[in-house]
Amino acid sequence: MALQCGIVGLPNVGKSTLFNALTESSIPAENYPFCTIEPHLGIVELPDPRLGDLGKIYNPKKIIHATVEFTDIAGLVRGASKGEGLGNKFLGQIRQTAAIIHVVRCFEDDNVTHVEGSVNPIRDAETIETELLLADLETLEKRHRKTEKTARTGDKIAVKELDLVNRLLKHCNEGHRARTLPVNDPDERKLLHTLHLLTSKPILYIANVDENEIMKNERNNHVQDLFDFAEKEGNSAIRICASIEQEISVLPEEEKELFLSEYNLPEPGLHKVIHAGFGLLDLQTFFTCGEQEVRAWTIPMGATAPKAAGEIHTDFERGFIKAEIFQYEDIIKHGSEKALSELGLIRQEGKQYIVKDGDCIFFKFNV
Repeated sequence: MALQCGIVGLPNVGKSTLFNALTESSIPAENYPFCTIEPHLGIVELPDPRLGDLGKIYNPKKIIHATVEFTDIAGLVRGASKGEGLGNKFLGQIRQTAAIIHVVRCFEDDNVTHVEGSVNPIRDAETIETELLLADLETLEKRHRKTEKTARTGDKIAVKELDLVNRLLKHCNEGHRARTLPVNDPDERKLLHTLHLLTSKPILYIANVDENEIMKNERNNHVQDLFDFAEKEGNSAIRICASIEQEISVLPEEEKELFLSEYNLPEPGLHKVIHAGFGLLDLQTFFTCGEQEVRAWTIPMGATAPKAAGEIHTDFERGFIKAEIFQYEDIIKHGSEKALSELGLIRQEGKQYIVKDGDCIFFKFNV
């Protein structure tokens, strides 16, 4: 499963600049509202140095990274759910994503216009949150009308769905996000997932700061306010200078480290976004290794061996027999599968095994 993230924010907060940096693409990022008028999709390789290390051992024909998909839509404005601006037209493009990246401007600059006239991260964040919530209410009302008709026929699934939709409508009309509604029944959780509600997704807030701010260890008041807001909402926040990240993204590899050191940055912002996204969604990586290819795969924390096998192909999960597993650290230390076998470090695991980050797995199956 690729990590899928939708990027939202007000116009002129640095969304498209960040997207350009993340995807090393060159969509417009001009200083006026609605510059991005079409949704943009970028597919990025997940940075993981472990793949390079495994490649040195196996010398495969191909090394394949896991991927991250970013969708950037037009800036949302107050009233977007009622048709204001252009962003509302593209909200459907991010309903299928697993998480939302919300870019919030946290720097002062008279040369960069702000649609609200001033920089206020909490107000801006709440504006977007409100528009997402209103868009969800519209979705729920449409679903209610459709489900109510079917429920009248006595259809048990429709009756159950109607009950969930009614509770969601009440919950969201009171100003609460869909993900804060208690849903314990597994069938209801599946139904909730099929609704693709925007406020059911976890949010990674990105505090977009200027070049001076990113070099400081302390957060300015705007950034701290946003971090506190994210924590209160049960979400995450990181600090990035999108303009610097865009500069870094187009540099030759040998120059990137020097540029990062000049700004006292330990890693590119892309890595920070990926790591934060993985933490937000409780994701991890396992590897398949051989002479043909070394490949990384993304799965949820707590996934069983058959579920991991299913990421490769549904037949692998359906016909799962067992998995041969060793850890990345062990093969790096000992240098070959033969050495691991002699040391008894390759295990046979069955259907109940919970895959761990860094597992190298060979699946055996029969269909």
